[in-house]
Amino acid sequence: MITNLLVANRGEIARRVFRTCRELGIATTAVHSDPDAGAPHVREADAAVRLPGAAPADTYLRADLIVGAALAAGADAVHPGYGFLSESAEFARAVLDAGLVWVGPLPAAIAAMGSKTAAKRLMAEAGVPVLGALTEPAEADLPLLVKAAAGGGGRGMRVVRSLADLPGALAAARAEAARAFGSDEVFCERYLPAGRHVEVQLLADAHGTVWAVGDRDCSLQRRHQKVIEEAPAPGLPAGVRAELHAAARAAARAIDYTGAGTAEFLLAEDGRFFFLEMNTRLQVEHPVTEAVTGLDLVALQLAVAEGAALPPEPPASRGHAIEARLYAEDPARDWQPATGTLHRLELTLPYQEFTGTGAGTGAGAGAGAGTGLRLDSGVAAGSEITPHYDAMLAKVIAWAPTRAAAARRLADALARARVHGPATNRELLVRALRHPAFLAAELHTGFLTEHTAELTAPDTKGADRAALAAALADAAGRRGALPSGWRNLPSQPQLKRYRAEDGTESAVRYRLTRAGLLAEDHPGVELVEAAPDRVVLSEDGLRRTYHVTRYGDRVHVDTPAGSAALTALPRFPDPTVRTDPGALLAPMPGTVARVVAAVGDTVTAGQPLLVLEAMKMEHRIAAPTDGTLVELRAAPGRQVETGTLLAVVQPTEA
Repeated sequence: MITNLLVANRGEIARRVFRTCRELGIATTAVHSDPDAGAPHVREADAAVRLPGAAPADTYLRADLIVGAALAAGADAVHPGYGFLSESAEFARAVLDAGLVWVGPLPAAIAAMGSKTAAKRLMAEAGVPVLGALTEPAEADLPLLVKAAAGGGGRGMRVVRSLADLPGALAAARAEAARAFGSDEVFCERYLPAGRHVEVQLLADAHGTVWAVGDRDCSLQRRHQKVIEEAPAPGLPAGVRAELHAAARAAARAIDYTGAGTAEFLLAEDGRFFFLEMNTRLQVEHPVTEAVTGLDLVALQLAVAEGAALPPEPPASRGHAIEARLYAEDPARDWQPATGTLHRLELTLPYQEFTGTGAGTGAGAGAGAGTGLRLDSGVAAGSEITPHYDAMLAKVIAWAPTRAAAARRLADALARARVHGPATNRELLVRALRHPAFLAAELHTGFLTEHTAELTAPDTKGADRAALAAALADAAGRRGALPSGWRNLPSQPQLKRYRAEDGTESAVRYRLTRAGLLAEDHPGVELVEAAPDRVVLSEDGLRRTYHVTRYGDRVHVDTPAGSAALTALPRFPDPTVRTDPGALLAPMPGTVARVVAAVGDTVTAGQPLLVLEAMKMEHRIAAPTDGTLVELRAAPGRQVETGTLLAVVQPTEA
C-alpha cells in the first residue's frame, strides 16, 4: 500500500492529486522551484522539497533531484502529473530503480509511445487507423502539418499551406522541438483543417482489463493547444463511437498498457478517424470524464499502481460536462501571455463542487451534485504569474443533464467569476460557449481561428459603462458617499480616463449636481447609488449593479453580465513620454528563441524579426513599420522584460 506520495509536478495537477490523497489517507510530498516556494500546492502538501532554481530544466525536469527528494522525504511512490517528466521512460525507470512505486504505465509502454513516428508504425501494425507520415510531401498533400516527434502541447507544430514555406517551417519546428523536448525530430502529415480532435480515456490494470472510459471532444484549440473540452464527444454516430473505443483498447493492448492514458484521434468530416498519439499519463481534461462517470481517476491510478483489479466494465456516463481553460493571455493580441499578480480568482455563489468517489470505482453520488460546477486551479489570491510556466490559471468545469444546459451553466459561471489580475481569455470563453455554431456542435480544430474576430471584438458600450462606474466609485472613495459632489455654482466636469484591455480608451466627463448625475458622454444614465466598491446605474429603466475593485491603477469592474479590466490613466498625458515609432519593445517577459533578421536588412511592417518564448509558447515579434533595421539588441538565449528595447527600424521616408 502507498503511504506517502510525492507528486513530481506543480500547480493545479499537484493540488488535484493531493485532494484524492487526503480522501484516501495518503501522506503527500511536494517539490517546488524557487518561484513556487509559496505556491498553493506547496502549502497544501504535508512536506515539500526545494528544487533550487527557476527554469524547468533546472528543477521540474531534473529526474535525479526529484527521485532524491522522494527518498529524502520518505515517500514510497511518485505520481508524475502531466507535462514535465510525466512521459519520460527514463524517469519512470529511475523511480522504479530507487525502489519506489511508479504511478503510471511501465517504462516500456511509455517508450513505445514516446516517438509519434514510431507510435504510428506500431499502431498501424495493431490495426489502428493512422495518418501516415509524409517523407516527400507534394503539392497534392497540402495543407501539411509539421509536428515534433517527441512531444505535444502544440510545441514544434507548424501548418504549411505552400511547399515554398516548408523549409522554413521545418527549421522553426526543429528548433522549438529541440528546446522543448531535447529532440529535433519532426515529421509531416496531412492537415485536416475541418477535422475534429476526439480522444478516448483509457484505464487498464495488470490483470488484463482495459477500460475505454468514454470519449471527449477537444477540438476548440488555439495554437494547437486545447481551450475547451467536453464529454461525451457530441454528435458521434453510435457505430463511430464503438469503433473509436475499440481502436483505443487495441492501442492499449498493443503495448501492454497499465494505468490511466488517452488515445487521441483526428476525426474527418466523412466519419473516418486516424490515430494521432497516445498520452501515457493523466490528461488536463480528465475532470469532464470524472463528471459524467462519477469516477475519481487519480484514485484509480493509485489503486492500479498498488495492484488492484478493475471491475469488468466502467460505469456508464450520465449527462454532459464541459471544461474551459482560463489562461493568462490576451486573445485579441495574438494570444499574448500576461504576467503579474493574481489578486482574486473565485466563482461567485451559488457554487458547489462535484467530485468523484474516494474509491473511484462506482458511479458516485457526487456526479452532477449541487450546481454542477468545479474549479481546478494551481493559483490563489496573491499568486505571481511568471513567464516560467504554462499560462493556464485554472479549469472551470460544468456538469448538467444535457449539453446545452452544461454550456449555459459554464458560460454563466465564467461571466460571473471574479478574476482580478493579468489579462485572461475569460471573455472569449464565454462568447465561444454561447456561440450558435458551438451550441450546434459544429466543432473542428479551426473553430477559434475561424471565429476569432467575433469572439474578441471589443465591447465598447460595456467598457464605457464600466469606466463610468469606476470613475464614480473613485469619486465616492475620495468624497465619502455620493451624490455629494454638487456645487451651487456651475463647474467644469470631472474628467477620468481609462484604458481597456483591448487598448481602447474612455474619457469619462461627469458632474454631480442637485439634479443628480450629468454624464456628458452617457446621456440618459442615472446614478442610483455609489460607494467606493459598488455603483448602481439606471438607463432607460434598466438598473445594473457594478462591483468595483482597485489595485493601484488597475480597476476591475464586475457585473452578473460580465466584467471589465481597466487601467486608470493620468488626467493629462505626460508630454515627455514618447516612443520612437520605429522602436520595437518586448511586449512580455521572456527569452529570445531566435533572430531571423540582421542589422541593415530592409523590412516591411509585419515582417517577423525575432521570436520570443514565454509561458511554453513562441511569439513572433514583427517590424512595426516599413524601413531599415538599424539596431538589434536581441540575441538567442537573452532574457528580456516587458518594455525592453529589442530593435529599431528606421522608417522609410515617404
